[in-house]
Amino acid sequence: MRRSSVLTSVAAAAVLLSPAAGASAQAVPVAHTPAQLDAALREAVLVHPGDGMAGAVAQVYKSGHSWRGASGDVVSGKRVVPGAHFRIGSIAKPMEAVILLQLSAEGRANLDETVQHYLPGLLPDTFDAITVRQLLNHTSGLPQEFDGAPAPSQDEVVEGRFGFYTFDQIIQQTLRPEGRNRPGPRFAPGTKQEYNSLGYRIAGELIEKLTGHSFQHEVTTRILVPLKMKETSAPIRTARIPGPYVPGYVPTGKGEQVDVNEQGGLPSSMISTTADLDRFITALLGGRLLRPAQTAELFAVPRDANGKPLPYADGSHCNTGPEKGTACFSTALMSVPLPDGSVMWGKTGNDLGYRSAAFATPDLNRHIVYGYGTATPDSGSATGIATRLMAAISDN
Repeated sequence: MRRSSVLTSVAAAAVLLSPAAGASAQAVPVAHTPAQLDAALREAVLVHPGDGMAGAVAQVYKSGHSWRGASGDVVSGKRVVPGAHFRIGSIAKPMEAVILLQLSAEGRANLDETVQHYLPGLLPDTFDAITVRQLLNHTSGLPQEFDGAPAPSQDEVVEGRFGFYTFDQIIQQTLRPEGRNRPGPRFAPGTKQEYNSLGYRIAGELIEKLTGHSFQHEVTTRILVPLKMKETSAPIRTARIPGPYVPGYVPTGKGEQVDVNEQGGLPSSMISTTADLDRFITALLGGRLLRPAQTAELFAVPRDANGKPLPYADGSHCNTGPEKGTACFSTALMSVPLPDGSVMWGKTGNDLGYRSAAFATPDLNRHIVYGYGTATPDSGSATGIATRLMAAISDN
C-alpha cells in the first residue's frame, strides 16, 4: 500500500482551512461583478512558484456566474483542458456516507448500531463499542491507517503505486499487523473528533456486507447514474486515468519526475472531473440524494451531553473560525468558515500525485471544485489555489 499517500490524507484535508490568511497574502483581484470574478478566477487557477502544483483545473459558481479554467502542466509543458480527469481521493468519503445514509433511510442500517454488531470479529477485543455514526463523523478513536508502520522511501512509494488492496486488507494490516505491535484506541469512542480514514475503510466493508454488492456497484447505481456523472468511475483494479487527464508527478529518490496517473489504490479510489464533482456536491446539499432527515446529518457536527461541539483531538483540522478547536466534520462533510462569516461544506481529497476539493454553501449560491497534479513531494500542504479561489468568491 502507498502508505505515504494514505497517511498524508489527513494533512491534505487542511488545505482549505486558512482562507483568510492565504487570501491576504495572494493579492487576488476583488471579485464583485462577473467580469471581476472572471479576472480573479483566471489569476486564482494559475500555477504559481511555490505551489508545488504541476497543473490545475477548477470550476466555480457564484451568484449566477459560472467559470471553468485550467493551468498547463509545468513539468511537461503540455496544455491541460478544463474538463480533464483527475483522482479525487477522500472526496469519495462523502459518497460512502451517502450510501450508508440511504441504507439507514431504507431501514437496512442503523447509524447508532455498533460495528461489532454488523461485522463481528473485525475489531480486536481491545476496542470498545464503536457505532456506524462514529465511523462516519470521525469520533471512533480508531488508530490511523498503518499506525506504527515504517515510512516508505520515495522510491518505494513510486514503485508501489500499482498495488490494489481491498478494504479488509487495509483494515487487517492496520489492526493486526505482522512484525510490529498492534495499535490500540486513540481515545474513547464519542469523546473527541479526529479525522480518520480507517473508519471509512470499515464503512466500505460494511456497505459491501449490507448490500451484497461491491462499493463500485453501489456508488454507480446510487450516485453516479442518477446524477449522470458520466465522467466519474471507481476502477476495481489498477487503472490509468482516462484522457484528457491532469498529470500528477511523484519524484524518485534521484529526483526523476514520474507521472503516476496509472495506479491502484482501494475500492473507493475514484476518478472524476470538476463538472461531475460540482454536480455531486450541489445535488447532495440540495437534497437530491437524501431524505430530509438524512440531509440534516450533513450539517450536524457531533456534540457532547451539554450540546457543545466535541473537542478536536489536535491542531491538524478545525483550527479556524469562531469554534476553533472543536469538531468541524459532520456525518459526511467538513465545514470551512469564509472570511465573510459564511460557511462552506464539502471535502478535500488526496491521492498519490493528486489533490482536490469540492465545497459549496448550503444555499448553493457559491460552490468551488478543483483538482491538481503535484510536482513536489510536499505539495500536499500547498494552499495556493485553495486560498486564491476562496478569496475570489468571498463577499468581503
